[in-house]
Amino acid sequence: MDVLSELLSLLRPVATVSSGFVAGGDWCIDFADQHGQIKCYSILSGNGWMAVEGVEEPIHLEQGDTFILPRGRPFRLASDLSLPATQAATLFPPAQPGGTVMVGAGETFSLAGARFAISGSHADLLLGLLPPVVHLKGQMEQAALRWAVMRMIQETREDLPGAQLLAQDLAHMILVQALRSQLIHENHLQTGWLAALSDKRLYRAIQGIHAEPGRRWTLQAMSAEAGMSRTIFATRFREVMGETPGQYLTRWRMVLACDRLEHSAEQVTQLASSLGYESISAFSTAFKRVLGHSPQQHKLAQVSKVKAQA
Repeated sequence: MDVLSELLSLLRPVATVSSGFVAGGDWCIDFADQHGQIKCYSILSGNGWMAVEGVEEPIHLEQGDTFILPRGRPFRLASDLSLPATQAATLFPPAQPGGTVMVGAGETFSLAGARFAISGSHADLLLGLLPPVVHLKGQMEQAALRWAVMRMIQETREDLPGAQLLAQDLAHMILVQALRSQLIHENHLQTGWLAALSDKRLYRAIQGIHAEPGRRWTLQAMSAEAGMSRTIFATRFREVMGETPGQYLTRWRMVLACDRLEHSAEQVTQLASSLGYESISAFSTAFKRVLGHSPQQHKLAQVSKVKAQA
């Protein structure tokens, strides 16, 4: 499995709502923290502005654009960002699949898309690898993304047999296609996980880590995968990723550990060995440093959670 597919598979995104809104006149809406959910939308008509918390420059949105908010940060959509903002919660009723809300007077702007719930206690470790916002404009895949969005809305509105599964698959396709387009076409990426994947040498090292997480990786081994000297590789990796190769290796191992603790019957001893740790003690120390609690506590918490939901 390729690196992007593996990350999205481990996030286990579930499309909870497919909806949109139509706006006209002067409007400005504040959307609160999305609580770890991913939002993915396409602009169907008109143009507007978006400001995302932690992103310095506002983003101009035009018909055909797609944007994703992988980290669920608060954001603002507006015809003019300088206008007084209205809280989204006061405008929108509880979202219904396929629903469209009218904002303001007229129909000069419209968007539609999906909101994804993320399962798993390791979601934050994975979402932290993605940028706060992905904005795609003028891509060759624009027509395909628009078709998928419109078909997804149609399926949720008509509620025909199999509509729920088809809408779910379409939402996943939109998410994967948008992230892949950002990775392939956006040459301005300088930092972050997608930027690292677009660097062929860094990608080889990351791909190696994902393919063999239990290997006794050293800086020399990782730099050899990248075809770079240790010093140049270590410097380049940290510049792009914002963490050392060793820190990324540990992060990825802990993501896999959480996923297996939650979705398999694998014992902690086996898990530690398969992820390259020589002892349970070493594995537990690393796990607690990253997650804040021991693997055993994590396992018990997940068992209790499953029983509570039963």
